[in-house]
Amino acid sequence: MLPNPASPSHAPSLDPAEVEALFDAIPSVLFFAKDAQGRYTHVNQTMLRRLGVRSRAEVIGKRADEVYPAGMSATYVEQDARVLAGEVIENVMELHLFANRQPGWCLSCKRPIIQDGRIVGLIGISRDLGQRGGLEAEYEPLRLALEYLNSHYSHSVRMQTLLDLTGFSLSKLERSFRKVFQMTPQQVLTRLRIQMAMHLLHGPDSIASIGQACGFTDQSAFTRKFRAETGMAPRQYRLQVNARGARQSDRQPPLT
Repeated sequence: MLPNPASPSHAPSLDPAEVEALFDAIPSVLFFAKDAQGRYTHVNQTMLRRLGVRSRAEVIGKRADEVYPAGMSATYVEQDARVLAGEVIENVMELHLFANRQPGWCLSCKRPIIQDGRIVGLIGISRDLGQRGGLEAEYEPLRLALEYLNSHYSHSVRMQTLLDLTGFSLSKLERSFRKVFQMTPQQVLTRLRIQMAMHLLHGPDSIASIGQACGFTDQSAFTRKFRAETGMAPRQYRLQVNARGARQSDRQPPLT
């Protein structure tokens, strides 16, 4: 049982297993809890279906980089380290696997679990975007705008197109984006482009071609935006990915 640190001492303890069961009934929301080493302790059925596994036993005790593709898991592991250090992550837009094993966009929230004054794990959810049911009905116009950005991130996007799709004024569009995503429409577009670039940098394509495929007109602009989002240049990120992959390969037991 894990207590809520903000509640009075007589408040009931929170059992992640009960939360897990609750989220089993919400297919558009992925739920998870992890221990202080970032290993899964609880996951809901949505996560199992998207990973293509049958039982929780295939996930429990593993870290994100052991169950997700490398192009996605690096971000998850980095987030986990921040949350386990005490940070709260609210509504971060990121790539997730959907049931067809294709990447799709979600809003993720993660919070540390605190027990007796120390962090003993984390708990989080990822809420679908770009699919019907992923956002509340009142946000349907934003779903359309995000769907358009998701489909056209590699092209030049006109603000007027988003205004036409949503029926919003420019001020309402920016206000609504900030409310839901904590970003402006242009910042959301940049985030989409950079996260897709991070995904592609795990593959063999050249850095220049990846930048062009993600909507950047020249490599210097791509490098500048990538560094602003990740803290490193695309080439540094690829080297880091390759080094991590080599370490994981070294840890694999030999085939017998």
